[in-house]
Amino acid sequence: MDNAGYVSLTRQAGLLKELQTVANNVANISTAGYRRQGVVFSEYVKSASEQSPSLSFADANGRLTDPTEGALSKTGGTFDFAIEGNGFFQLQTPNGIRLTRAGAFTPNAAGELVSSDGFRLLDTGGAPIMIPPDAAHVALARDGTLSANGAPIAKVGIVQPRNRRDLIREGGVLFKSASGLEPVETPSIFQGFLESSNVNPVTEMARLIEVQRSYELGQKFLDREDARIRNVIRTLGG
Repeated sequence: MDNAGYVSLTRQAGLLKELQTVANNVANISTAGYRRQGVVFSEYVKSASEQSPSLSFADANGRLTDPTEGALSKTGGTFDFAIEGNGFFQLQTPNGIRLTRAGAFTPNAAGELVSSDGFRLLDTGGAPIMIPPDAAHVALARDGTLSANGAPIAKVGIVQPRNRRDLIREGGVLFKSASGLEPVETPSIFQGFLESSNVNPVTEMARLIEVQRSYELGQKFLDREDARIRNVIRTLGG
């Protein structure tokens, strides 16, 4: 394969990654707490030789998470929480503390508030939040203070990464921070609400079509290049 083929292949590989990413965004339009992800393209330029022009290869290994907040959707659920502004909920997972904006929780058999995946929600001290079995009324204040039957029982821990650029996505709505965490001093939390996905369906669908067409054009070019090389081989071989 000549240089044109190799350059086209790197572009196709990048477009395929972007196509998969955009398709995943579209699939999570209705996922609470989901944040749109994009692909970051970079260019590598290499000089072939002193007599030959340089080659430009594409790379699409970077990922970018859109920090834009999703709209708050009212559910009325006692254990549905939504953060307004900066911050993430802390979840205890088998791999350590992970962050999320998906605030749909429910008490497990032990009375601990857990996510839909069964990960425990942590308070400001890093301990699981327990709901008393006799709690008839559970209320959440805007600062994260959780009360049962009028008595405070815990304060939901809202944190943020020290460096937002070090936020790494793990799964659909889970993140980890490579730079450590710091508390949000004045969090704003709503009870009975969930943060919707920040994916714009119109924009994502338009991008999906655009990337798909670009990929198809690249594939046609590779097919023509393959046919050209085969013709050259047949001609020289004959």
